[in-house]
Amino acid sequence: MKTTRTWSVALVGVEGAMVEVEADLSNQEPQFKIIGLADKALGEAVQRVHNACGNSGLSLPRRRLTVNLSPASLPKQGSGFDLAIAIASIATEGGMDAASIASTVHLGELGLDGRLRPIPGVLPSVVAAARAGHSRVVVPYANLEEASLVDGITVIGAISLAEVAVLHGSTIELPHVEAITVPVEEVAPEAPIDLADVVGQPEAVEALIVAAAGGHHLMMCGPPGAGKTMLARRLPGILPDLDDRAALSTASIRSLAGRPVRALTRMPPFEAPHHSASVAALVGGGSRIVRPGAISRASDGVLFLDEAGEFAASALDALRQPLESATIDIHRAGVSAMFPARFQLVLATNPCPCGNYGMRGANCTCTPMAIRRYMGRLSGPLLDRIDIELTLARVTVAGISRAPSAVTSAQARQRVVEARARSAHRLRDTPWAVNVHVPGAWLREGPAAPVPAVRRPLDAALHRGALTLRGYDRVLRVAWSLADLAGRPQLGVDDIGRALYLKKGLMA
Repeated sequence: MKTTRTWSVALVGVEGAMVEVEADLSNQEPQFKIIGLADKALGEAVQRVHNACGNSGLSLPRRRLTVNLSPASLPKQGSGFDLAIAIASIATEGGMDAASIASTVHLGELGLDGRLRPIPGVLPSVVAAARAGHSRVVVPYANLEEASLVDGITVIGAISLAEVAVLHGSTIELPHVEAITVPVEEVAPEAPIDLADVVGQPEAVEALIVAAAGGHHLMMCGPPGAGKTMLARRLPGILPDLDDRAALSTASIRSLAGRPVRALTRMPPFEAPHHSASVAALVGGGSRIVRPGAISRASDGVLFLDEAGEFAASALDALRQPLESATIDIHRAGVSAMFPARFQLVLATNPCPCGNYGMRGANCTCTPMAIRRYMGRLSGPLLDRIDIELTLARVTVAGISRAPSAVTSAQARQRVVEARARSAHRLRDTPWAVNVHVPGAWLREGPAAPVPAVRRPLDAALHRGALTLRGYDRVLRVAWSLADLAGRPQLGVDDIGRALYLKKGLMA
């Protein structure tokens, strides 16, 4: 009897858990069995391993072979365990370096011809292996570029099962095979977009800068052609670059979603799902393998919901919990996963189905009931989580002629970076760095809490029911962003008044 061990990774959401793959050979009726809470795709690895070994010049033992995936209580999914199962199984009869196998993490799906196929989620898997203290990982050649983004671990890109066997001391002859590669996506170059393209909406541009400075959620309501989408698409360009943690997290989510990852991009992600998107498309899910949805792919960036009034009410309400917790928990039968969801929400909606309600010079053809039903999809609890609510009008000829010199994205971004530096300095002794993350209790009662005379307009709005306590805290966060943009170390009455106006058009 001989037992061989190696390692692989099971992904639970964006986090990876190390799995020890044990192959045991015993003198019983020939059989190949995988145990350890494997799903159907993983159970089919038996046939893939058989064929891949036969076509690679490697022989499996003709006795009872049992492969255990430990810990047995952890659900394992997908075909990424194929390589680890194959190597551990072949090594039970000797001929390879057991110590080399035991010190290596193996990731990859086997083709029937023995070649290694790329798998999704390689980046978070390699991150998990590095954090667990492993020094070497073998991945499919097509995933090599992605896996090499992780520091502190040696990454080997293998073309075939035979190549991995030779790496561990096998003396078989390497067959000449073509590597399986990931097709390169042909992406048409986009025209550069700049905030200077926005004409005649100076208040909206300033509100966008405030939202970027504090990471605030924003809703824009106005008729078609007012510039809502134009403004939203320029928000990522004025946000600060992602730090190392955020860039790695964003790339890991992209990898889990099955998208190619070739570099750690510093540009905040921008997701704009269509208004026909389901709840699962927004929050993520899947019947067997849980995949991230739009809100997770937008983490550390911007989630833009255009035509928000056309989204299903259930899909919009699914955003409420992630907006508060910055994570999304997905529960399915037998499996649960948690994904990051620290996104900046931007909603754009028309005031009514035809888009002309309340617009001067336009004729609205919608009935009062249709208008109430349309706006009723944006529930009160969701709107209570929005920091800035803008009402936009179409730009007129007079508005163009009176428009001041346009603000460029570079100028706006510089202001945002400076404001965030001030907030980070002010919050240096706390766990937070951006205003939107600061808890309400600390804002109201902490060392930087505004004096009663300054917060009196805010208290009055809360007293008469114009604000909830959640809204009260959100106005305070916006006020601090206004102060940071202006370079003021303390809140003033003007900051509170402007923040109240940006929240609900309330005058101080």
